[in-house]
Amino acid sequence: MRIRINLKIFIFILIFLLTKQIKIYGILMLFALIHELGHIIVGVILGFKPTKLEIMPYGISVGFKIKCEDYNKKIKKGNMLAIKKVIIALAGPLTNLILTIIFLTVNINFFGIERNLVIYSNILIGAFNLLPIYPLDGGRITKNILHIIIGLKSSYQYTNQIAKITICLLTAASSILILYIRNIGILLILVYLWYLVIIEDRKYTRKMLILNNLNTYGIK
Repeated sequence: MRIRINLKIFIFILIFLLTKQIKIYGILMLFALIHELGHIIVGVILGFKPTKLEIMPYGISVGFKIKCEDYNKKIKKGNMLAIKKVIIALAGPLTNLILTIIFLTVNINFFGIERNLVIYSNILIGAFNLLPIYPLDGGRITKNILHIIIGLKSSYQYTNQIAKITICLLTAASSILILYIRNIGILLILVYLWYLVIIEDRKYTRKMLILNNLNTYGIK
């Protein structure tokens, strides 16, 4: 499995060091890794092979080798691959939910980390990843469910629109929150989410151009 480190993570580390929040960032990254292990375990159970692991500023991202035969198993306007992708995407936030429930009900010492901080970290990571912004888990779930219901091209369109609406609402809510809490961590998360939305919007434009060209030549 290929391992890659996104260099933007060092900018985040420097900022959190300067703002004396590096401990919280380290804990969040630890549980982000456990979150990703949930994806890996479920992916392997479903027959996929992990091919890459990328350490990113907001967590860890894993890539799988696609089983080509799943493309041919049609389900409504999608295929079996879309369902498996939804299950794998759900596995990460579900891992955080299970950990939250365990630490809410049992007083366990987790490597000396405060119990409340463990609970807070898992709730934050789970909720963050469920945002309907691609390539977060919520965006992947949204895109693949729409793929099954309304088809591939429309799923790209609506996922892109939902992501834009979500980031605008988050910006409005976060602006108020930053004003009262004055936490640079919220601003960093918001900036990175905008980065994801802009990058995915560019990819969406290119995908639509390719799909439209295929339709022009009668390929569907």
